[in-house]
Amino acid sequence: MDVDRLRTLLEGVQGGETSVEQAMARLSTLPYDDMGFATLDMHRALRQGMPEVVFCQNKTNEQAAAIMARLWEQHDRVMGTRVAPEMAAFISERLPGADYNAMARLITLARGPSPVYAAGAPYVLVLSAGTADLPVAEEAAQTLAFYGGRVERAYDVGVAGLHRLFDRLELLRGADVVICVAGMEGALTSVVGGLVACPVIGVPTSVGYGASFGGVAALLSMLNSCASGVSVVNIDNGFGAGVLAYKILARIIKAEQS
Repeated sequence: MDVDRLRTLLEGVQGGETSVEQAMARLSTLPYDDMGFATLDMHRALRQGMPEVVFCQNKTNEQAAAIMARLWEQHDRVMGTRVAPEMAAFISERLPGADYNAMARLITLARGPSPVYAAGAPYVLVLSAGTADLPVAEEAAQTLAFYGGRVERAYDVGVAGLHRLFDRLELLRGADVVICVAGMEGALTSVVGGLVACPVIGVPTSVGYGASFGGVAALLSMLNSCASGVSVVNIDNGFGAGVLAYKILARIIKAEQS
């Protein structure tokens, strides 16, 4: 149950539209819902501002669909990550309205319109060093957009052709947070960190030849960045970068509104 639904429920009790018994029934699944094979954290949206996200990799189609369906009963926004195409088709048959993005491997359900951003609204810029990094970059970008953050993109601007990045300097320097996704040696993140004043989130990818060690080389390069103000998430963790960027962005927006 998210904050808006809980507030509506309590207002219904206060106004006499909902009985105490009905409210108790709705709240009976809090703080968690035991499905036998999974225990869903129904309080997470109240604590963290966002509901539990379903990591679908290694789950069966039936398990992933059942978990998403249960979460959908209690929340207005539900997301599954690392979703294979066959699993997405299975879930979509059982949850009409589910939206699947094959590149990002995300499946989402949402009630209500998408947010509309005012001119000059704070934004996160998602960069990718190469086209091969797009799946991870899009996982980050679409995670952020799903939660309600404004996202801009600049893809295929890696250090092998750094003039491509310089053509985006205005967009880069106007960002409030930058997510930098890079494989191989991961050098782009250090370069970006030296160009901007905002937080930079490095996302190493498992893209590269043998000596990249499945992304470890990029991870170590980013962890050893000469530029200050750079943080690093795990290899291929676009989702984690998107969530972190959203939390920073939400604080910026809250401060501006206060």
